[in-house]
Amino acid sequence: MLRFLAIQNLAVIEAVEIEFDAGLTVLTGETGAGKSILVEAVGLLLGGRASPDLVRTGEECATVQAIFDADDGGELLVRREVTAQGRSRAFVNGSLVTAGALRELGARLVDLHGQHEHQALLDPETHIDVLDRFAGLDSQRQLVAEAFSQLQSARGGLAQVRELSRQRGSRLELIEFQLAELDRAQPREGEDEELLALRTLLSSAERVRRLSDESYAILYDRDDAVLAGLGQVWRRVAELATLDGRFATFLDGRDGIKSQLEDLAAFLRGYAASIDASPARLQEVEDRLALIERLKRKHGPTLADVVGRQRALREERVGLESLTDRLAAADADVSRAASRFVEAAGNLSRQRRAAATHFSSALIGQVTELAMEHTRFEVRFDDGVLPEERWTNRGIDVGEFYLSPNPGEELRPLARIVSGGEMSRVMLAIKSLASLDQPGKTLVFDEVDVGIGGRVADAVGGKLRHLGRTFQVLCITHLPQIAAYGRRQYRIRKEVRDGRTATEVDTLDRAGREAELARMIGGAEVTAAARESAREMLRTRQDESEQTTKGESERAKAKAPRR
Repeated sequence: MLRFLAIQNLAVIEAVEIEFDAGLTVLTGETGAGKSILVEAVGLLLGGRASPDLVRTGEECATVQAIFDADDGGELLVRREVTAQGRSRAFVNGSLVTAGALRELGARLVDLHGQHEHQALLDPETHIDVLDRFAGLDSQRQLVAEAFSQLQSARGGLAQVRELSRQRGSRLELIEFQLAELDRAQPREGEDEELLALRTLLSSAERVRRLSDESYAILYDRDDAVLAGLGQVWRRVAELATLDGRFATFLDGRDGIKSQLEDLAAFLRGYAASIDASPARLQEVEDRLALIERLKRKHGPTLADVVGRQRALREERVGLESLTDRLAAADADVSRAASRFVEAAGNLSRQRRAAATHFSSALIGQVTELAMEHTRFEVRFDDGVLPEERWTNRGIDVGEFYLSPNPGEELRPLARIVSGGEMSRVMLAIKSLASLDQPGKTLVFDEVDVGIGGRVADAVGGKLRHLGRTFQVLCITHLPQIAAYGRRQYRIRKEVRDGRTATEVDTLDRAGREAELARMIGGAEVTAAARESAREMLRTRQDESEQTTKGESERAKAKAPRR
């Protein structure tokens, strides 16, 4: 339940704070006073679209805050901020949340009914949704939606395979061309790095030969060669070892040192001769590097990517060559998914058609209380199974509401038969039915009195008061017959201060309510007769409310078990 609402710098509202109670609360005022802005503020708290146009002229930010009763007995503080630049932030109990999370929370707290829902009800596409909410078919709809999603996925896979089949010839031709180029090249991962190192070596071949020859000569070929002089070194170290034992450890490694130096000399002697530094060999390396670079630009950017592309093309060629089997498998997937969908949608359809009778009876009962005593109502479905192209995530049904509000008239589609006043009452009846399983929720009604008056307005007011016994009901109205039923009443008015228009909200006591109802009855000139009518209207409606509440309390006590 909404306990408190605070609005700052929203449209023509500078600063407003309102406390709400349980039951029916009515908000009244002159046309253009800003009543709908309060609905706009609640819509923002429900995650509605934020627009910079909502921010009061000259201000940087508009803020809407509300306190709701939480399910656990605590409180929920919800805040929405909109800047003049169009940025928006939402908070729940001080924590930043997304607009999506705010919408999810708001859907549990408030049911907002405005003019757009009248228009939505004129669209037969929405009728199935209304019936499903009444029947509590959310879980079944979820199963159907999941089955439909799987069917769409299977259809997409089949379409992809079919498209591949259609392009099979040209695609195979392209694959063969690309594979031929890659297979001729036979690239290896890391080959480019090896070739770059080889090119550096070949470009320095003369220097390599010189260093190799000089090193070999120092080791082996000169008169003072290292290997020749090493024998003399070891003889002297052996003699030292007889005088100092610490030299013996060096003698233990002399054979290994000699062997390594001899191996090095042998390698140096053949190394220079092994280098093919001819211009032809260098050109061969350059050509191979250029080829690899072209392949990397086409299939890269790295050589590993090129090798991976070669492997992927081979796998794709195998897949294209087995398209017949893939087509059969994809077609079977679609058939299985379609069967699962039809089964789930069929179960949902049967439950809908069973619920339609109960819904029709319940709706007739509701509109009868709203001075439409002779109404007949049906939910009509298309006969037979819909063709596949008309299946949706809502199932295989197309249903539409048919109504006859007057005796002797045949049932016609709702959009073709209903006047504005009848639409308001049908919408109120549907809202009443849809909210039966959500006690304690806040119901906000704007434009519920469109096209009605007199006895019908009185019936609508009584219905709203009755809803207020189960829910918190907030109603914006222009009709005194409805306003008189409210437990509390607020007057929305505009005033000009320092050249600026501002909306104010007044809490009305009994005298204030009588004056406001008299204005609503008499218009600009409030006569004594209008005041007396307002006083009588308020007295009778409030007395009726007190008597009804007392009677319900006594009946509840009578039913209570004795101790």
